Amino acid sequence: MREDRMSNYRQIESLRNSKLIVFCTSDRGGLETRIAPDIISPLTNHLDAIGDVEKITLFIYTRGGSTLAAWSFINLLRNFCKELEIIVPFNCHSAGTLICLGANKIIMTKQATLGPIDPSTNGLLNPVVVINNQQIKVPVSVEHVNGYLEMAKNDFKIKKSSDLKEVYLKLSEKIHPLSLGEVYRSKAQIQMLADKLLKNQNIDGKNVKEIIKFLCSDSGSHDYTINRKEVKEGLGLNMEKPNQQLYNIIKAIYDDIENELELRIPYQPATLLSTNQTINYSFHRGILDSIDGGSDIYISEGTLTKLPQQPVNQQIPIQDNRTFEGWQHQI
Repeated sequence: MREDRMSNYRQIESLRNSKLIVFCTSDRGGLETRIAPDIISPLTNHLDAIGDVEKITLFIYTRGGSTLAAWSFINLLRNFCKELEIIVPFNCHSAGTLICLGANKIIMTKQATLGPIDPSTNGLLNPVVVINNQQIKVPVSVEHVNGYLEMAKNDFKIKKSSDLKEVYLKLSEKIHPLSLGEVYRSKAQIQMLADKLLKNQNIDGKNVKEIIKFLCSDSGSHDYTINRKEVKEGLGLNMEKPNQQLYNIIKAIYDDIENELELRIPYQPATLLSTNQTINYSFHRGILDSIDGGSDIYISEGTLTKLPQQPVNQQIPIQDNRTFEGWQHQI
C-alpha cells in the first residue's frame, strides 16, 4: 500500500534529484483500465502541489488508452518542469509509449517493454460480430487495414490501379468507409503527435521519421514488444539502464502496486459469488501517487448478485450493479 511505498518514493527523489509521480493503470483480466481524459484533473492537482520544478520523474505502468489523453498528459507534465524522465518498470504500451516519446530520458529495467503506437478506432460504424448471442463491436486498426492491402499487393501480386480499387471496395463492404477514413485520420494524427514529442529526445530528423514509421506500422503487430536494447540501439532513443540500487527500489514499488491492484488475479465474478447470493465490491484499478499531491485511486464499486435464471453455457447469470467508477482522492 501507499504508506509502504513512501520511503521508496523519497529514495528515488533523492537519487534522481527530482520530484516523483507514479501513474499505473490496471491490466488485471476483466478489470482492464485505460488512460482516459479523466486522469488530467487529478494529475493537475498533483502538479499544482509540486509546483514548477527543474525535473520530474514519472514512474508509469500501463497497457495504453486514449491517444489524445496521453498527449494531454505528457504536455501537462512538461509545463511543470524543464526536464522530464520516465521510469518503465515493466509494461508501458501503446498510449503509454507515446507518453515516453515526450521524455528527455527513459529509464528501463531488463523486463521493461514499450510497444507500437498505431491506433485502433472503435466508432459507431465499426463492424459488429455476434459472440454468445451478444453483439460486439470490432476495433479497426491501422495494422489490419495495411496488412490486408499489403497482402493483396505483395502475396497476390495485384499491381494494377483498377484491381487495387476492387480490393479496396471489397474491404469497404466489410468495414464502413467512414471507419476506414477514421483509421487513416487517426494514423496521421498519431504520427504528427509523435513527431512533436520526439523533439525532446534531440534525434536527427531522418531518424525521427524511421522511428515513427516503425512504431506506427512496420512493427507488424500491436502486440509487438520493444525491449530496452531495441529502444536504445534500434530506435536510438535516450535510454538509461538503472543501477542495482535504483532497480531494487523500482522493483519494490512495482511489486507493491501489483499486489494492491491484484494484477495477477483474474476478475471472476462467479468465483467471488461461490458461497454468497450477493456481495459488495470495491476494486482498485489505477493509481496516481506523489509525495506532495497525495494519492488518487481509480475505483469501481458496486454489488454482484446471482440471478434466478438457469446457467447459460455453464455460466451463472450475474447482475453487476455498479454504483461508482472513477478517480477518488484518498490522502
